Amino acid sequence: MSAKPVPRRRAEPTAARKPARRRPPARTKRPSMGAQIGAGIGKAFAAIPVAPETWASLKNWSLGLLLVAGIGAGVTAMGVPQMVGMAAAHGIGAMGFQVRNIQPTGLVHVDRDAVYRIAQEASGEDMPLVDLAAIRQNLLGLPWVADARVSRRLPDTLAIDIVERKPAGIWQYQQRLQLIDDHGAPIAQVDPASMTAQLPLVIGPDANTHAADFQALIATQPALKPLVDAATWVGGRRWDLHFSSGEILSLPEGAAEAKSALAFFTKRDAEARLLGRGIVRFDMRDPSRIVVKMSDEPGYRIEDPAPPPVAPDASAPAAVAPADKSVT
Repeated sequence: MSAKPVPRRRAEPTAARKPARRRPPARTKRPSMGAQIGAGIGKAFAAIPVAPETWASLKNWSLGLLLVAGIGAGVTAMGVPQMVGMAAAHGIGAMGFQVRNIQPTGLVHVDRDAVYRIAQEASGEDMPLVDLAAIRQNLLGLPWVADARVSRRLPDTLAIDIVERKPAGIWQYQQRLQLIDDHGAPIAQVDPASMTAQLPLVIGPDANTHAADFQALIATQPALKPLVDAATWVGGRRWDLHFSSGEILSLPEGAAEAKSALAFFTKRDAEARLLGRGIVRFDMRDPSRIVVKMSDEPGYRIEDPAPPPVAPDASAPAAVAPADKSVT
């Protein structure tokens, strides 16, 4: 009996496959600016003809220095040096090096009590801890002090050397009198009863800042200087001179013009005796002429000094007084 052939199974048609989706190529990440700079520096160092051993040594030293710097910064941040310094200062103070005496020098017009009050703040303090700069700064705030030097004099003395300001004139403004130095800075108030005639008197706003100019001007005429009592700074431009005999001389603006006018006035006064004749004002604001204003009352003339008495001649015979006649 013959076998029957097995019928083949008909394959079913398969669905058409979709083509696979292609992935886009991966984007390369652009290096950052820091990486680019680092790479450039690396290339630059690589171009330097240095042996690799030298580079390795330099790296080790750099790491060591960075480590030391970090340790030092940490120690400083914790205040270790300050604590060590304070401990050393207290140890020196315990050995007797503490402020117990204050020795000021150079005091003439400066208030001694004020100096002691400033310096007493350091009394009993350890010598290494005394703030000399702060004491000096406080002393410079006193009116008469021009400069101050503060130093330690071991074992226990604080030495203070004061340099006083020198009065160069008196400034009158707003009904107040003040001593001023050669820079025009006020020093102290002045009692009118104790004013000295040796210091020039300048009057008016900002006259103190021009006091040195006035002294230079009046010094050019030494013959006239003793006759000037004061000077008024007028309008911030020029001077009016007040003479002891009562007259006022109005000088022109400008240092050179005022100097020339004052020289001309001094010459005319020597020739014609202008002062002491009842004149109220000499106006020389125009330096080419003198305009005179007279007073309503008659003036007076400064009398010449009387000649010294003549000593008797020793060779002349002495006069003999007649003897009294007595009656017998």
